[in-house]
Amino acid sequence: LHRSNLVLSLGSTVFGFAVLAALIAVRFGPKVQTVVECISKKRLLQAAIFVPSLLLTLSIFQLPLELYGHHIARAYGLSVQGWGSWLTDWAKSELLTAIFATLLLWGLYALIRRAPRRWWLYGWLATLPIMAGMVFVAPVLIDPLFNRFEPLANTHPELTSQLRSLAHSAGLEIPPSRIFLMHASDKVTTYNAYVTGFGATKRIVVWDTTARDLTLPQTLFVFGHEMGHYQLHHIYLGLAFGALLSFAGFFLTQRLAQAALHRFAPRWQLRSLGDWASLPLLMLLASLLFFLGSPLANAFSRWEEHQADLYGLAITRPVTSDAGQAAAQSFQLLGEKSYSYPNPSPLLVFWSYSPPPIAQRIQFALSSAPPAHPLPRQ
Repeated sequence: LHRSNLVLSLGSTVFGFAVLAALIAVRFGPKVQTVVECISKKRLLQAAIFVPSLLLTLSIFQLPLELYGHHIARAYGLSVQGWGSWLTDWAKSELLTAIFATLLLWGLYALIRRAPRRWWLYGWLATLPIMAGMVFVAPVLIDPLFNRFEPLANTHPELTSQLRSLAHSAGLEIPPSRIFLMHASDKVTTYNAYVTGFGATKRIVVWDTTARDLTLPQTLFVFGHEMGHYQLHHIYLGLAFGALLSFAGFFLTQRLAQAALHRFAPRWQLRSLGDWASLPLLMLLASLLFFLGSPLANAFSRWEEHQADLYGLAITRPVTSDAGQAAAQSFQLLGEKSYSYPNPSPLLVFWSYSPPPIAQRIQFALSSAPPAHPLPRQ
């Protein structure tokens, strides 16, 4: 399973680069742009035709790999989602991506045409409220399209009371309306919990598989870990770090795109960066930069996960006889249920692991000492 997933992930990434490069080589962009310009002179309508056409083409090329990935998940018992449900989710995802990408790229290309040298800066500034807005609305508008949610108190009132007591002991009041149960068992067999949203949509989500199968001490640690993300403001820190990475991404994409056009524009039949035909080039450059920046993003995520582990251990020690053992058991169950590879290579961890490897987290939980400083309070 580890080898299959590794080959599939790397193969999908390389294949995605190759498809974009091939579309540039065969002048896919200029050909489709000619068609859309014949259909309409309105830029928004042109975007509504060109962008979904390109995205759908890319998705169709990637679909066999995604189908095989779901086949593997089903074969190993990690997923129980039927093919009809999976294809429905795939279609929803494609539709949402097409809608959002059309609107965003319509605005971005307006900036490119009006400010050819500074569009990257204005585009980056425009993405900041968009990124925050997406994080804000995702829990209430997007997530329910793919999974069922309900307040945890509806089905697990005693567990909800225990979790709120744990939060209260850290000086954090989390109302029941902020603690949700996700019916993950409709699609998967694995365990998880997470924090999402901010402000009025900020919430802790516990998968029903986690609430069903883990013991109370184990569940308290998982909740304590997620409460660490909640209490330590990791959503905001993640947005800030993402903004820094995207700043570099916008700047480098603009520089590389201009250099590529200067050298290859006649061969690729690209007139300027402000034409829709340049989109495959921008996507290829952005994808390459995202891939190269993955170690930085994942290192930051591993740091956040480790801080949340520390918090979870600290908050559960007063209420659990052996918090380190409960945490280690939680990680053990998470690893067993997901068939996590116990000894991944350091290079793989460096490049692609967002949480630390399960074995490292188990070892830390069993060897950690109580914190020297009190927990942060609201």
